[in-house]
Amino acid sequence: MAEWGTRGDALYDGGFLPMFVGGRWIPALSGAVIEARNPANGRLLATVPRADGADIDQAVAAARRAFEGPWSRWTPFERQALLLRIAERFEAEWESLCLSDTLDMGMPITRTLANSRRVLGMLRFYAGQAVALHGATIPNSFPGEILSQTVKEPIGVVGAIIPWNAPIAGSVWKIAPALATGCTVVLKPSEEASLTVLMIARLMAEAGLPDGVLNIVTGTGAEAGAALAAHPGVDKIVFTGSTATGQAIARAATGNLKHVSLELGGKSPVIVCRDADLDKAVPVAAMSVFANSGQICIAGSRLFVAREIHDEFLTRLAAFAGALKIGDGVLPETELGPIISNRQAERVEHFLGVGRDEGARLVTGGARLQGEGYHGGNFIAPTVFGDVTDDMTIARQEIFGPVISALPFDDLEEVVRRANDTPYGLAAGIFTNHLGTAHKLARRIKAGTVWVNMYHAIDPAVPFGGVRMSGYGREGGIEHMQEYLDTKAIWINTD
Repeated sequence: MAEWGTRGDALYDGGFLPMFVGGRWIPALSGAVIEARNPANGRLLATVPRADGADIDQAVAAARRAFEGPWSRWTPFERQALLLRIAERFEAEWESLCLSDTLDMGMPITRTLANSRRVLGMLRFYAGQAVALHGATIPNSFPGEILSQTVKEPIGVVGAIIPWNAPIAGSVWKIAPALATGCTVVLKPSEEASLTVLMIARLMAEAGLPDGVLNIVTGTGAEAGAALAAHPGVDKIVFTGSTATGQAIARAATGNLKHVSLELGGKSPVIVCRDADLDKAVPVAAMSVFANSGQICIAGSRLFVAREIHDEFLTRLAAFAGALKIGDGVLPETELGPIISNRQAERVEHFLGVGRDEGARLVTGGARLQGEGYHGGNFIAPTVFGDVTDDMTIARQEIFGPVISALPFDDLEEVVRRANDTPYGLAAGIFTNHLGTAHKLARRIKAGTVWVNMYHAIDPAVPFGGVRMSGYGREGGIEHMQEYLDTKAIWINTD
């Protein structure tokens, strides 16, 4: 605690941090600011600009100038080299980036530090993709000697809006493919967690990023976010966050018919079959929700357990949850940190009350933590509800907190129907030792990602995204690159 706490005090001292537009560090035109506070103790870390539509205008104009200027003449090799230099800067400053995330949004430092392979891997994967983009020569049936081919061109100015639950990875997942394809970016981080994203801008500038290629505008969703989504100078909007906000962004994007990619909410099912290895399934199923204190879009918060093993599974699950160490994320022993804000903690508390009122049985947790070590923070005990039915609010709505709803099932046909009885379709987990069962369930569950005997695996080479109300578009893999590219057909009469 002493080492990380001391470093945290040195990292942010309550001062003002400007935003990054056109290669310059500037305040909001209005002079308004937002406070950034540590969710573990309420301490003021810094203030950042509260941008509005006028600031978005500035940032989009800077991104447009860069896109149509020297950046458009950078070769794939040069873009690749830039991304590799950025990866080097991230690697050199990884501990500071992680500490910033822990202070700003509460994720335990052990978890942020362990994420280096994924984040650095993303930067280097997209660096490789920068020199692998190509069109095609296509045989056609048009009369005469006609050559037909396609070329891939960057879409243009990308507006990116990210949530507060994973600032480092969330930023890179938006910025890196845009840079690899030759786009420019205006990124608005969540007003709840902007500090690390500003650090990322600094590191990228130090790596040689040209002015205006990346612009970071801090502010609220209602002001800066809405202005960015509707801006006629933005060619594509990419958003990760709630389904309701995603719907609003999609409506705002119709003004100039900009491209839209949305990674939205979920109420993901985890299915534990009667032949599952409980020693493996219990901790993985638990952490599919409790990781990051439940503040993850892919949380496997609907836990379907075969009736034959249901009671034993819940007993083990409660014991696992009760043993988790909850506290300030700077403590190396902390496994679960705080909820991002008092407002979000109160929202989770509301769902806890609704679960009890609707007849769910509280197995463990179910309360906000008070007392020594929790003063001024937003801590919720990891919670398991039993006797949950499919129509209960806690089984239908995304809570975004450490809350599991356990539901027994009797056969595979039944659990497929019930697992798919949701407007969402982001992710799912299956635990079984039978290969046929794994294949059957994985094919029939409506979700963008299905994990078998594991959870949370994400790799830059593998596409990730949702179906139905969980959004559309993919991040990761070669599919991700196509999200930032237009295809142009070229016909040449060679007679």
